[in-house]
Amino acid sequence: MIRLENISKSFEKNEVLKGISVEFDEACTNLVIGQSGSGKTVLLKCLIGMLEPDSGDIWYGEDRFTALDPDQQRTFRQQMGVVFQGGALFDSMTVEENIRLPMDFFTDWPREQKLDRVNFCLGRVQLPGSNKLLPAELSGGMKKRVAIARAIALNPKYLFCDEPNSGLDPQTAIVIDNLIHEITLEFNITTVINTHDMNSVMEIGDKILFLSDGLTCWEGTREEILRSDNKVLNDFVFASELMKKFK
Repeated sequence: MIRLENISKSFEKNEVLKGISVEFDEACTNLVIGQSGSGKTVLLKCLIGMLEPDSGDIWYGEDRFTALDPDQQRTFRQQMGVVFQGGALFDSMTVEENIRLPMDFFTDWPREQKLDRVNFCLGRVQLPGSNKLLPAELSGGMKKRVAIARAIALNPKYLFCDEPNSGLDPQTAIVIDNLIHEITLEFNITTVINTHDMNSVMEIGDKILFLSDGLTCWEGTREEILRSDNKVLNDFVFASELMKKFK
């Protein structure tokens, strides 16, 4: 479980997060939704230690992450996997080298063990044998799958995904959604996903947090989201013609 207690973050006079308190459930997909500028990405960066909150605490189980010094946070981040928006693969590295990178940084495993783990992760994301390909040789969906393979290379307890469907066609987006959900359940991972894709919400959203103007505006399940009388939430959810079919 991940617990946030009154997390606030400002940049100069712009208060982006305004006292966010929420619990992200263990071993399920927790989705954070909201309009552009609502604070989703800043919240994710605070969760993984890329940004330090101005106030409040972040707990991972019994570990108070915000009380750790930078070296301790770095060690703790070995328990985290991150899928960045766009995949963020290194263009000059092969698929194998990209996936091996966390192992090179954080472990002293022998090369054979690293290769075994690379091959396992590639098999799990349905890209066996693609070790020597470069990112330029991959489709958008394949890049996202390599990014997921890299994120699970160290068998993390926590997985964070920032707009994993960005730039993908609807069919490929469904494949990526299902892959993340399957991995979450299979490896008992606590997953947090930033998204604006309502298809993702309705397909894999076990718990949903809706941010609006840096505030927690609503939280609940995908079943509850359709019955909510929260006007701000409804305006966001049913803005697309696609979602009106659920109404």
